[in-house]
Amino acid sequence: MQLPDKVKIVEMGPRDGLQNEAETVPCGVKVELIDRLTATGLQFIEAGSFVSPKWVPQMADSADVMAGIARKPGVVYSVLTPNMKGFEAAVAADADEVAIFGAASEAFSKKNINCSIEESLARFEPVCAAASERGLPVRGYVSTVLDCPYEGPIAAEATARVAKRLHDMGCHEISLGDTIGRGTPRRAQAMIEAVARDIPIERIAVHFHDTYGQALANILAVMEMGVALVDASVAGLGGCPYAKGASGNVATEDVLYMLDGLGIETGIDLGALLDVADFIAAQLGRPPASKVARALAGRNAA
Repeated sequence: MQLPDKVKIVEMGPRDGLQNEAETVPCGVKVELIDRLTATGLQFIEAGSFVSPKWVPQMADSADVMAGIARKPGVVYSVLTPNMKGFEAAVAADADEVAIFGAASEAFSKKNINCSIEESLARFEPVCAAASERGLPVRGYVSTVLDCPYEGPIAAEATARVAKRLHDMGCHEISLGDTIGRGTPRRAQAMIEAVARDIPIERIAVHFHDTYGQALANILAVMEMGVALVDASVAGLGGCPYAKGASGNVATEDVLYMLDGLGIETGIDLGALLDVADFIAAQLGRPPASKVARALAGRNAA
């Protein structure tokens, strides 16, 4: 299949990228990060998470972050909402979109959100219903779509079942996450093929981690099947908690460099995005994890 002419990139850095940072990132830094990302031309930014501060203390200030950002018309600022309490907080924060998250692995679901897959889906039904009443879009995430750190390889049919349930609830997009980054292109294609039997390909997003260096190959492989929605994280923010020292989210600038090279439109300025990567990396006291940022380090030097 011919590659898509346009690809929608959903920026995960402010939420998925920062949520596992050991040191608290100041609210002002998060606000500046989001504002800088907005200025690059990104139109979809996951800005925070209304989960219990007990479980994700890094996201405890999401309401303040949402209040502090300089919103640009046409840009969607979304937040993660695991339950009705989170949904109500998201509405109060004037989120443009909410996201719910399940897993294809029973063991991961119990370890990660302390309930079974079926219980997690039951929690999401009232969120989707309330969002529908308000006309608020809901995005659904499925974790461990290829491999689980506890169960090993996950059958494509198991991923497809959870994805279909979320889609049937009203999620306008389903983001499929290779949580530990073990996936390879052919397996990724087989998984997309299974999911696409029930969900239109234009509603399927991919969320690849780069732990094994396979993320760009996987993205290109599923783009050949018609996928045109890609999650990524500036500077490669977001480690992989199940592989010590390994990288996590694929870097937005690495994805953008590949797409630019393919002549695929995104509306995002690579140079501006690299500057944002430098900014947040400096705030965190380490270099960006992305290959492109490292290759072009010092590009602005005289």
